[in-house]
Amino acid sequence: MTFRTRIFLAAFITTALSLTVSTVLVSSELRRGFRADIEHTLMQHARLAAELLSDRTTVTDPESEAQQLGQHIDARVTFIDATGQVLGDSDVTRDRLPGVENHNARPEVIDARAGGSGTATRPSNTTGVETTYAAVAVRNSPVSIVRVALPLTVVDERVRGIQQLAAVGLGMALVIAAGLAWGISILLSGRLRRIADTAGRYARGDVSRPSFEYGQDEIGTVARVLDTSVRELGKRLEEMTSERAQLAGILTGMFEGVVLVDQDRRLVLTNDAARQMLQLPADAIGRAYKDVMVDPDVMSMLSSALTGQPTAPREIRLEHSPNGAFIANVVRVEHTPSGGAVLVLHDITELRKLDRIRRDFVANVSHELRTPLTAVRGYVEALMEAPPPDDADRRRFLEIIARHTLRMERLVRDLLRLARLDAGQELLERTPVPIEHVLSDVETEMSDALDHKRQRIVHAITDDAEVVNADPAKLHDVLRNLIENAINYGPEDSEIEVCASRANGATTITVADRGPGIPTSDLPRVFERFYRVDRSRTRDPGGTGLGLAIVRHLVELHDGTVSAARRDGGGTIVTITLR
Repeated sequence: MTFRTRIFLAAFITTALSLTVSTVLVSSELRRGFRADIEHTLMQHARLAAELLSDRTTVTDPESEAQQLGQHIDARVTFIDATGQVLGDSDVTRDRLPGVENHNARPEVIDARAGGSGTATRPSNTTGVETTYAAVAVRNSPVSIVRVALPLTVVDERVRGIQQLAAVGLGMALVIAAGLAWGISILLSGRLRRIADTAGRYARGDVSRPSFEYGQDEIGTVARVLDTSVRELGKRLEEMTSERAQLAGILTGMFEGVVLVDQDRRLVLTNDAARQMLQLPADAIGRAYKDVMVDPDVMSMLSSALTGQPTAPREIRLEHSPNGAFIANVVRVEHTPSGGAVLVLHDITELRKLDRIRRDFVANVSHELRTPLTAVRGYVEALMEAPPPDDADRRRFLEIIARHTLRMERLVRDLLRLARLDAGQELLERTPVPIEHVLSDVETEMSDALDHKRQRIVHAITDDAEVVNADPAKLHDVLRNLIENAINYGPEDSEIEVCASRANGATTITVADRGPGIPTSDLPRVFERFYRVDRSRTRDPGGTGLGLAIVRHLVELHDGTVSAARRDGGGTIVTITLR
């Protein structure tokens, strides 16, 4: 048997089976669909009839009402009382009603009494014809169940007509399928042979015009050649896809910015980090880097690398990030036909900031410790001199030594607490905390300082912010530090305002004073350790310079935020937000 014949028989038999199965399935689905539609319609009619009969204390003539309903919906309607007796039936005359058997054993009636509605399809006890029933329970009426029924002979007649038409269509389709299968077999046989020859030559690297040579076994030739070609191409595509996915994953996950340009000075590849650092437009790929970049240092390094000049990594500033610091390194690409260069940008802004903070911290700690130590040493030497000072001077010297010792003790204590906070060693124990109680405790603790400067604390707490979910001890420390700052920097006979409110699921607490205020340029850094602003604000009032840093750490431990701002009319306002 030739390949063409096998193709014809396979196509024809497949088409014939498909059409036959489709016809059978369509007929079955139509019958099921018609039954489902009838069942749905009957249930709707039954619900409507049940709604009409609900809450009626009497039904004077159930037989007449059943017949009228049956005429309107063109179906059999049956009224059944609570005992199962038929009160009225549109298909049963009044004189035959006493002989109708009890309906409590009907499946649809059982379901309706149990769940409010029920359906069933079965041969009718009266007509012997397969019938679909829908029953619905009635509320507060002598009629307990309304049942609507319709014989399925209508469905059978519709399906039978469709089956006849389908049979005629199937016969015509088979004739057409036979002709199409024969034509397809002729075309397919020739095309498969050409595809096999072409695929074989392409696999060997020959892309010249096809020779159209025919073999003995078309299927075998096509299978072998296509398998070889597909495996080879699939392997290469898989390798290329894997390499591309790995490269894309690496570049996407890099914090460093990477830019690849070719020898024609056009951008070939960039990652997200580079696009953000250099503010490259969305259509940068394929354009000359001089058209999309504005940073002279970057362009100079790329030009040097593309012309073969040696380039060394160096720190640069970018036009879009004047306050940032970046290390740029450009390497010439020698192992690609188009050449080019690779630029790598590493953002060291945070490292520079941390280094500056570290140096400032060391210098400030040294200064804060050296000042009291110098004073202590001087007065100790004065006490050791001969002749010794009198009792009054000795007492004054000792008080000064004690004050400076206490200052060093507070400094060491605050430094140790910051170390614990940095190491995550302080645990958070949240509980509902009344803000008013915490403020009262802080006010009592700071009463001497308040009385000394004749200051007072004014509370303004809204009803919905009276209680906050926080660690009571840490919230106390936060408010104590802020109020202590307000006392130190606020003028005498002034008010310190503490307000609390709640909005958008968060509690906001503000502490405001009427002091000299903080310059706008210094506001972002006031929560750094030992950060100092102008002298009028930073003359030593007895603190360690670490209070606001501790406040920031404690608030962030609550997953909250803290900020400082200048207050209208003078002074500073610190805002805490807790969720």
